[in-house]
Amino acid sequence: MRLVVIAAGIATLFSLIGTPILIKLLARRNYAQAIRVSTATEAYPEHSGKKGTPSMGGVAIILAVVAGYFGAHLLAWRPLTASGLLVVYLMVGLGLVGLADDYLKVFKQRSTGLRARTKLIGQAIVALSFAWMSIHFADDMGQTPASQAISFVRDTAIVLPAGLFLLWVWFLITATTNGVNLTDGLDGLAIGASIMSFLAYVLISIWQYGQNCGFLDSAQCYNTTDPLDLALVAAAAAGASFGFLWWNTSPARIFMGDTGSLALGGGIAGLAILSRTELLLPFIAGLFLITTLSVIGQVGSFKLTGRRIFRMAPLHHHFEMLGWPEIQIVVRFWIIQGLCIGIGLTLFYAEWVRA
Repeated sequence: MRLVVIAAGIATLFSLIGTPILIKLLARRNYAQAIRVSTATEAYPEHSGKKGTPSMGGVAIILAVVAGYFGAHLLAWRPLTASGLLVVYLMVGLGLVGLADDYLKVFKQRSTGLRARTKLIGQAIVALSFAWMSIHFADDMGQTPASQAISFVRDTAIVLPAGLFLLWVWFLITATTNGVNLTDGLDGLAIGASIMSFLAYVLISIWQYGQNCGFLDSAQCYNTTDPLDLALVAAAAAGASFGFLWWNTSPARIFMGDTGSLALGGGIAGLAILSRTELLLPFIAGLFLITTLSVIGQVGSFKLTGRRIFRMAPLHHHFEMLGWPEIQIVVRFWIIQGLCIGIGLTLFYAEWVRA
């Protein structure tokens, strides 16, 4: 637990102190994201007022996670593990894809950023390389960070061939990263929901560490590789997100951009895969799933029937169109995320009690 607190503390301080430095650096050079005029912008002039707010804040988040994770290891002189490094790799790799997107938005003033195909290819390269390494880098006991079995709380009897496993991981990572990206539309919304998800994985990983039995075959044992190191990464990500929320809450002084949303989504998906709780991800990332489904439903309904389900998608913009204040939407959506995570943690603990 001491290492977890250290990782979270270092990341929080780094993010709290580093984010305003980044804000000043970007503002001094007038590096702000181009705001695309839309129905929401026209209906709510305060959205237009966000023009000029620095973007690319995800850089501070990623650096804080790296500082928290490696700083805790350095202070405790604890060896690094493949599991922890893989999640950090996934966050940094996807963050770089997002950074390329933000570069075009900020420096080239192109509000659409990267082409959708280019962004998906970049995400796929990072996700597939992560998946491949997760089943090839074994520790001294021969355990790999990930399992090719589809997992709920533990591995199920469904074991995927290597090719299908790579596609399964790619799907989980792509879905989660884009879910966070879609949710990042109001000040503090996505980052606050991400904090809850990372804290959930801190609890899950610490619990697994306490009940880890190595190769012992027991119904109450978890065979997760390096669960304590996964808790360190999750704590560092939660701390980095918490520090960033201080500056991103309404009225936001900086946006995380795709650099942050893709990195955070990758971190959440990576923790789900390596903690072997993949089928709990719809609950731990509940708000991101709901937001994604609102977009899919809106597009599908319009193409099939010519009618829209919501006044505007993603879902949070629908409630803006109904006249809800931004801060009210954010807090209530945080409550929804908390309820989803509560269900996920309840299922996690109930499975252990049943076993």
